[in-house]
Amino acid sequence: MGHGSSKEDDSSSSSSSDADTKPSRISRLKQRLRLHRHRHHRTRGSSSQQKLNAAEDFAGIALLTLINAEMKFKDKWLACVSFGEQTFRTNISDQTDKPNWNCERKLLLERNGPRVARISVFETNRLSKNNLIGYCDINLLDYLARDSDSDCEAFDLLDPVSSDVVVGRICLSCNVEDPIETEKNFARRILSIVDYNEDGMLSMSEFSDLINAFGNNVAASKKEELFKAADKNGDGVVSMDELAALLALQQEKEPIMNCCPVCGEIVEVSDKLNTVIHLTLCFDEGTGNQVMTGGFLTENQASYGWMFKLSEWAHFSSYDVGLNSGSSASHILVFDRKTKRLVEELIDAKIVLSMRAIYQSKIGLGLMDKGAKEILQSISERQGRQMNSVESAKDILKFVEFFKDQINMAEVKYPLDHFKTFNEFFVRELKPGARPIASLEHDDVAVCAADSRLMAFKSVQDSLRLWIKGRKFSIQGLLGKETCSSAFIDGTLVIFRLAPQDYHRFHFPVSGTVEQFVNIPGSLYTVNPIAVNSKYCNVFTENKRVVSIISTAEFGKVAFVAIGATMVGSITFVKKEGDVVKKGDEFGYFSFGGSTVICVFEKDAIKVDDDLLANSGRSLETLVSVGMTLGVSTKKPAGAELPNLESCVLGD
Repeated sequence: MGHGSSKEDDSSSSSSSDADTKPSRISRLKQRLRLHRHRHHRTRGSSSQQKLNAAEDFAGIALLTLINAEMKFKDKWLACVSFGEQTFRTNISDQTDKPNWNCERKLLLERNGPRVARISVFETNRLSKNNLIGYCDINLLDYLARDSDSDCEAFDLLDPVSSDVVVGRICLSCNVEDPIETEKNFARRILSIVDYNEDGMLSMSEFSDLINAFGNNVAASKKEELFKAADKNGDGVVSMDELAALLALQQEKEPIMNCCPVCGEIVEVSDKLNTVIHLTLCFDEGTGNQVMTGGFLTENQASYGWMFKLSEWAHFSSYDVGLNSGSSASHILVFDRKTKRLVEELIDAKIVLSMRAIYQSKIGLGLMDKGAKEILQSISERQGRQMNSVESAKDILKFVEFFKDQINMAEVKYPLDHFKTFNEFFVRELKPGARPIASLEHDDVAVCAADSRLMAFKSVQDSLRLWIKGRKFSIQGLLGKETCSSAFIDGTLVIFRLAPQDYHRFHFPVSGTVEQFVNIPGSLYTVNPIAVNSKYCNVFTENKRVVSIISTAEFGKVAFVAIGATMVGSITFVKKEGDVVKKGDEFGYFSFGGSTVICVFEKDAIKVDDDLLANSGRSLETLVSVGMTLGVSTKKPAGAELPNLESCVLGD
């Protein structure tokens, strides 16, 4: 490729014939540096996912390799790895019950970041969506800290319907690079591109091409100086290891790259650690094994067959982090707080289309105003009666199968055959201890009120700017004149949206006394984000709801609003006015359907957890469970003021 040998004198690089060919050669070299861009398709904001908040959070870069698996039947197999907000997929195996992938991927490990990698194995249907057969969750930091002489380890693959059933085993390996080795390995991979004759040595001419390709004029003026510093014996060539060590050191002193040679993103010279991390992950050559394909947000997206992929290509924006517009999103992505992964909420495609037709157009809402509200009420009542019939019990198993990776039957108090109607299963209880309550003895810590998708906003104005697009939404409209006080007007708003697959009993977020209940009649619109983000209606202030006021010592008064929705026939409370309650106690439940709880705190009464506010700030719901921390009281406890010294009487 323009060089017969690495051992070449410097004069040849300045000859007229070489100078004539140099621009095209450097152009080709720049192109080679960017060959990996296709691996990073559709990863908007990927740089932010690879960026550390602080250097002390850096735990290393892990190389995860999915080696092979043993399954219980023959098929063509695909595996996906979801970690944080990124998902990767292997190649598809041959028809076998022992797929062999040897696919690897590098992952950034942070001490306070994602730890659990979800590995999912699918049997493939190349035309449509592939079928999830088994999964396992692996805490990578725990795995790397284990005391073992083996490079690989086998893990059970669990059935997504019943987590106590093993459907296969998967073998993987994971190791972490030392930060210094990370720098050297990155430099070594880049240098290998200009080792034209692949003899493991670089000439001045080869090195010069590389520096010129980076486009850094300052580094270009020092390339001879840098090369000579590495050429210890003065023979005109240096080994790649020697030059890699020099470049790693130089990158610390005065970086030679102002931008990533793979994706073209500008790198911050002052942020050396993040620069190395970005370049290492972006320029991932691995160890020679197949590198997993990246650029996916969820395992569902990564597992689609080619027909679904074609559909996704046609609707490029349908997978985006956050729901910027209800009408443009065909999928709802939420951030799982427990695993720190993005997950996809399952909604039937026909339902999505019908919701758009109704809630995202003036015509659809016009029909609602002309009698369709009464139709929804009638449908809900009829559906409620059907879900309470003995015949409805046959639908329980199909429901569990559809949401097989989102309903954990091991947590449910009773087995499936205990439930005589669908609604009995829908309002199922959980086993004691299934939802531990955070800081149980500290009433100044509020907790999540429901298994739900949460949005939290410091003020109503923030919620209108980022999430609720409905017309005329206000705290007064939500709470009603009877319960809305001035302290709530600019208060903190927390929305808990329950999906059909969720545990449908709601709990107290704070400790205190239940002061009052107020029933507010209304419609039964869906509470899906497609409707919430509609500018033509306001589901929260127009739906049937019950407002209760909880009086607390730590947070002042807290308004707790239980909102009905399509096919939710009733809201049942298990507490009454005057009851003294403890946070985490059960408050009530929704019958069949999905619905919402909204908590309104008085102004400046609570500091909501940073991660919940950060996700909400980018229109991303957070998947939470009952009892998880919500925030901390910012109110001064009664009697905390300093005493009046003038009235004090000193004792003897």
